[in-house]
Amino acid sequence: MLNTDTKSLINSARDILVGKVPDPKGQIENITLALIYKFMDDMDTEAVEKLGGKAKYFTGDFAKYSWRKLFDPKLGGHDMLALYRESLENMHLNPNIPDLFKNIFKNAFLSFNSPETLKLFLKTINEFNYCHSENLGNAYEYLLSVLGTQGDAGQFRTPRHIIDFIVECVAPQKNESVLDPACGTAGFILAAYKHILRNNKKVHDGDKLTPDERKRIAGNLVGFDIDPNMVRFSLVNMFLHKFQTPHIYEYDTLSSEDRWNEYYDVILANPPFMTPKGGIKPHKRFSIQATKSEVLFTDYMAEHLTPNGRAGIIVPNGIIATSQTAYKNLRKMLVENSLVAVISLPTGVFNPYSGVKTSVLLLDKALSKKTDSILFIKVENDGYDLGAQRREIDKNDLPEAIRIFNEFKTSILAKTEFTIDEKSIATLVKKEKLLKNKDVNLSVERYKESIIFNNIYPLLKIGEICSFEYGKPLKEENRIYGDYPVFGSNGIVGFHNEYLVEAPFIIVGRKGTAGAVVYSEKNGFPIDTTFYVKIKNVELVHPKYLYYILKASDLGKINEQAGVPGLNRNDAYEKEIPIPPLQIQQQIVAEIEGYQKEIEEMKTQINEKEQKIKDKIAEVWGEKETKEYTLDENVLSKVAEK
Repeated sequence: MLNTDTKSLINSARDILVGKVPDPKGQIENITLALIYKFMDDMDTEAVEKLGGKAKYFTGDFAKYSWRKLFDPKLGGHDMLALYRESLENMHLNPNIPDLFKNIFKNAFLSFNSPETLKLFLKTINEFNYCHSENLGNAYEYLLSVLGTQGDAGQFRTPRHIIDFIVECVAPQKNESVLDPACGTAGFILAAYKHILRNNKKVHDGDKLTPDERKRIAGNLVGFDIDPNMVRFSLVNMFLHKFQTPHIYEYDTLSSEDRWNEYYDVILANPPFMTPKGGIKPHKRFSIQATKSEVLFTDYMAEHLTPNGRAGIIVPNGIIATSQTAYKNLRKMLVENSLVAVISLPTGVFNPYSGVKTSVLLLDKALSKKTDSILFIKVENDGYDLGAQRREIDKNDLPEAIRIFNEFKTSILAKTEFTIDEKSIATLVKKEKLLKNKDVNLSVERYKESIIFNNIYPLLKIGEICSFEYGKPLKEENRIYGDYPVFGSNGIVGFHNEYLVEAPFIIVGRKGTAGAVVYSEKNGFPIDTTFYVKIKNVELVHPKYLYYILKASDLGKINEQAGVPGLNRNDAYEKEIPIPPLQIQQQIVAEIEGYQKEIEEMKTQINEKEQKIKDKIAEVWGEKETKEYTLDENVLSKVAEK
């Protein structure tokens, strides 16, 4: 368990670095290298001073780089900076350190040039020592928790409780091989290890395991990641959890064939959701032909399970419902071969990093052959609210989801009937029914339409649901610099160094583009030409649903006949809007956002194909440079003639 002193030291180290290294990933990299550097020196000190032996790591030509040499009072600030930089860059060449440490220091460098910052930073790291190394593993996991997101790559840190939930459902065993093919910081791998320890205990976790079993387990845990920084973070995280030779590899899971023939009993992952422009260029051994990373990763995991293998995969809504051919083929393959359950997670699980809608696919190749149905579970609450801060609440469907899933598995193996209460969060759907759907859609709502759409939802006045609060004046010269977007009546009009409203929130145009509706997932500053929406009861309405319904309500037309410019909030308060149950609101939001993603993907494809047409026209006309051509019938007919 992480103690307060260790947590305080981690926070202090980050606070010192933040002025020179604002990127959390850069902060973690600097702390990672310094911790291992100090850790090696502590082990040398223990060998010499406590055990009467010799230093192991900092000897020979590398003795000059020992940690304590950095604190030589004869060294000035710039000399300390030069020595530390030199040591980082050369450490991977040290013949005295194990390969694990060489890999950690490979391509290492100091990312700032301030002697004052370095001195304060190293002084803080010096407070860590080998005698409390058992706390360092938990400290490092806490450090990694601030990593957040690398949004451009679609890498969202998976919340710890969601990792533990998935691992509990998949239940890896002590004799099974485990893989995370997009391992990030090794969260799933360590969670699988801890699950195995908990399930092999008399008094203490893992005390029933023999030394040979522990060695076998360590060899069975494998992780891949394409990002060398993530590999470094994983290696350190595993080492600080007592793994001397962790099996974490820098590897392009989707483009390399080197490890294609490796199969695993358990696969656990939250793979990247985003695809780079132009798509992925995978090799030809995938059964599903695709260029989207989310499709390829899911296909990879399904294909690389052993005959009795199981998997737990976090997927975006596109895998569940997108109607493009690759997605449909993937879902068909999963339903026919390995899928046993789909667990829908709340939309805000990845807040504050992303509002993306996600689900968990549970695969079990052996169990799938013994049942003709797929279990769907709708998790409405995961123990935290759906706001940006993700505050803990007392509502949590995850334990119930685990109970239901385990009962479902037991009923299949025992060949007994599996029954679901009418009020249950679960639904059972026949595979035959799923496969008859032309898109093989995995949104359970598609198979419960009579329940969802035959209800008459109550109409409530906007004023009963929320209030429109006035934005504040902000001069244009104050809208130039800062981290927080400034919102006018029709979107962002600048940035400011302070925010007025905490995300997520809705902006409604008051003047200018009156009635225009904008949604912000970042803290922001609505100015006085706008209202910002304050929801009266978060248990009544989902913010994103309210945004979509307000956007469709033509608020700008409310004052049309009165001839008064701008939006009068009291008039807006009288307008009625439908308010279905919160669960249905979340389903509507998820479906809308799924369609929006499809539209954006189609726009990208259209743009790419239009460019190819223009390039072809330029080619056949002998042009050296692509020109802008009107893609009409006359142009195309000339190309055809030529």
